[in-house]
Amino acid sequence: MSVFEAPEFDDHERVQFFNDPSSGLRAIIAIHNTRLGPALGGCRMWPYDSEAEAIRDVLRLSRGMTYKAAVLDCGLGGGKSVIIGDPRTQKTPALLQAMGRAIASFEGQYVVGEDIGTNPDDMREMRGVTHCVSCLRKEDGGYGDPAPLTALGVFSAMRAGVEEVFGSDSLDGIHVAVQGVGNVGFNLCRQLAEAGARLTVCDVFPEQLQRITEALEVTIVAPDDIFDVESDVFSPCAMGGIINDDTIARLKAKVISGAANNQLEHDRHAEELAQRGIVYLPDYVANGGGLVSCAAEWQGGDPSTVPDRVRAIYKTSREIIRMASEQGITTGAAADRLAESRFRIGAA
Repeated sequence: MSVFEAPEFDDHERVQFFNDPSSGLRAIIAIHNTRLGPALGGCRMWPYDSEAEAIRDVLRLSRGMTYKAAVLDCGLGGGKSVIIGDPRTQKTPALLQAMGRAIASFEGQYVVGEDIGTNPDDMREMRGVTHCVSCLRKEDGGYGDPAPLTALGVFSAMRAGVEEVFGSDSLDGIHVAVQGVGNVGFNLCRQLAEAGARLTVCDVFPEQLQRITEALEVTIVAPDDIFDVESDVFSPCAMGGIINDDTIARLKAKVISGAANNQLEHDRHAEELAQRGIVYLPDYVANGGGLVSCAAEWQGGDPSTVPDRVRAIYKTSREIIRMASEQGITTGAAADRLAESRFRIGAA
């Protein structure tokens, strides 16, 4: 499949493939838009079933980063990278160094951070090859793991959705069904538990379920059963495309706020959610806390101001809900309009 012919291609500025036989690296870096600044976006490592699947993912994710950076006013553009491979069995220092060299070839146009399948240790390995790395641990000169701040952003957006539906932004007593309790999902559950929420969770990895049951009081269901839980809020924190023709009819929640990227399989699903009376907090708004942190780290901002900037996702979410209501559009369309008003102006 040609990149230009892919349905997800959206006038991306640059899409480059990398192959390093000695390390086993097979990767794609996509730059969607740099009108507001260099493109910052995580590096995902995943055992894609096909090259076409990897292309689709990197194109969608990089476009989403442009919108996320613009709507959160980060002064950055959007990009993303994917490594085709199993992070549990195929990740090596040599592979990460080869990825660092690939990033360096962009000469500052792309700044990498962590994503699914990569972590701060991997960022440190890449930092040995290129300076264009964010999301580093404090001991490595960064602001630390962004996962807790990503979770804080989801939590803040969730408050806005709950307030719209239930008349109060308190999460005390609210039942939240969390799909995926990896690093971000676990931190979100911890914040929700502290706020008094009731939790039902699922995950495909037993060790992650064990960790959360040892730390928090949760109800566990099978991964496919999470859509049928009688909850107030559904929080997708795993892979994308899970809000689709099959799952929408099964959802019982009135609010969706999660950390997963590209939660809607198709844009039309935002309208279907609205028709069912479900308040959807657009994923690239809700999960923007990590970007806020990594952007501040890259730009040399004051780390003490980052948590409050992430909590401001609550206000951004309220604004998007208001715009959607006043303009008679979905929350997804409202978020897009807000973002496009910023990065399209940046082109002038």
